[in-house]
Order: sequence, then structure tokens, then C-alpha cells
Amino acid sequence: MLRIEDLRVNYGGIEAVKGISIDVPENEIVTLIGANGAGKSTTLRTVAGIVKPASGRIFFLDEEITGLAPDRIVAKGITLVPEGRRVFPDLSVLENLKIGAYLRKEKPERDIRWVYELFPRLEERSWQAAGTLSGGEQQMLAVGRALMSRPKLMMMDEPSLGLAPIIVKGIFEIIKEINRQGVTILLVEQNANMALLTADTAYVLETGRLTMQGTGRELLDDESVIRAYLG
Repeated sequence: MLRIEDLRVNYGGIEAVKGISIDVPENEIVTLIGANGAGKSTTLRTVAGIVKPASGRIFFLDEEITGLAPDRIVAKGITLVPEGRRVFPDLSVLENLKIGAYLRKEKPERDIRWVYELFPRLEERSWQAAGTLSGGEQQMLAVGRALMSRPKLMMMDEPSLGLAPIIVKGIFEIIKEINRQGVTILLVEQNANMALLTADTAYVLETGRLTMQGTGRELLDDESVIRAYLG
């Protein structure tokens, strides 16, 4: 579904991503793991059109999307759930969800119902200001807002960041359910154990370079991954 070929991204004089190639098959969950500063978030932001690559090519459903504007990327069927959630704090839950459907021509009620089925707590708080939600509820809202565009591919940047372990488990169950309902997932996650347990395919990024790839289970059992990320 998504193919990244020899991607290089610079921040000023620093090469943050150094010629990586990644395949995201349709209907799979693919994860990128690695330390802070490895280039994981930069990769997602480049696919989303927020950051422009220095070189390399990005294809989605066999169409090149390298360097397209973010709104055109969303229109193609790719959404990004950003790190830190970034909900609109003064708007209600429902208003945040409707913003996620801003490119859609048809009315969003059916998709609001879908989001509420995935996240019943959001329906309970539909008129509550998003800024007053707990961290876990804000993460649910960020995911729900991204779903409102009916994505084919959802990219998620650190969905477990700052959340209690019991909330993290629930978020990952929802990720698997979204995938079961036909949305392909590209996941960046510091919680390597949860990411590898969830993913079909996994890549390890170190200082902008891909150093390993395999199934989630293969990397979960790999001694070097255990020492570096699971110890």
C-alpha cells in the first residue's frame, strides 16, 4: 500500500533520515521502533507532507505522493495521529471530530457513530471541552478525529506516550480493532514491547538508518533488540 524508497530528510545541516526504504502492505500493522532522535517521527511527518524530503520517493497505492501538500495527502487516504495528541482544547469532543471530516463532502454522522462505537467514552463526553479530558481520553479523541476522514492508512506517532499501562493496553486493543475493520496502520512507538506484540512487520531505526526488519515476533525474540529496547 505504502512504499518508501531511499528516503533522505534534512533538518538544516543534519541528515535526520539516511536513505531508508520501507514497505507497508495493505491491511497490516507495521511498526518503527528506535531510540529518541532515530528519525521515526520525521519519517511519518514526511509521508504526511509536513516535512519535505531531500531525496527519495514515496508511493501510495502505486501513485507517487512525494512532496504533496498535507491536505492532498489526507485526500488520498492517509492520516496522521500526531505525537502529543494535539486536540483543540476549547472545542468539544464532537466539534473536534467534525474537524477531522473537513475534506469530506458528505455529512459525517455515520462516521461519528463509528467513532463512538470504538470509543463509547467519547460519546459520553461529546459536549465536553477536549482540554478537560484525561490523557487517555484525548488520545482516543485524536485517533477518532483521524478516523473521520475515512483513511485507508493511519499513521500513529507515539500513541502510548504519557499514558498509564492499563490505558496503553486499551489503546493497542483499539489499534488492532481499527486494523481488523480494514485500516492499514503505520505505527511509531517507544513502547517496543507493545509495538512488536501488535505488529505484523517491524523495522528498527537507529540514527536515521534502518538496521533491522522482520516480523514483530522475530524482533521480539531477537537478542540485540531485547538488549537495546526490551531490557
